[in-house]
Amino acid sequence: MTAIVVLALRVGLAIVLYYFLWRIFQTLWRDLNQQGKTLSLQEKPEIHLDVYMEGGEKSVYHFWQTEVVIGRGPHCDIAQKDEALSSSHARVSFHHAQWWLEDLGSTNGTFLNENQIITPTVVINGDQFKCGNTSFTLRIDTPNAQFQNQPTKEIRGDE
Repeated sequence: MTAIVVLALRVGLAIVLYYFLWRIFQTLWRDLNQQGKTLSLQEKPEIHLDVYMEGGEKSVYHFWQTEVVIGRGPHCDIAQKDEALSSSHARVSFHHAQWWLEDLGSTNGTFLNENQIITPTVVINGDQFKCGNTSFTLRIDTPNAQFQNQPTKEIRGDE
């Protein structure tokens, strides 16, 4: 008789334990889905890159994505025919609520406001950076109106 009671207690305890674990996973799954929905609804900032080639040509790129790769390769978001650019030269990415510029191990380096960057660096509206012989001016559209329409210093090909 005692063995039956002990077995019933063990089975009952196992059922309670599995129910508890099921509720934990259910709660974690619900929270993960809610967090994913919240992140997908956040407004992604728009970024503009004014590109100035060494010969004076200017191009303007607009992006709503959170990562832009610059280089000479066809897989890059901004692919330039600049022999001083590496295949994948630099990346501009948005994370931790800021835009970052990162050199991707390029041969000739990436220069932000005339200083070479070695580690990923936060960039702001109006920053200028150079990859190879190509110069870039960064313009960021933020949802916060106090930062919109800030004047940016432009680089001209004849300077």
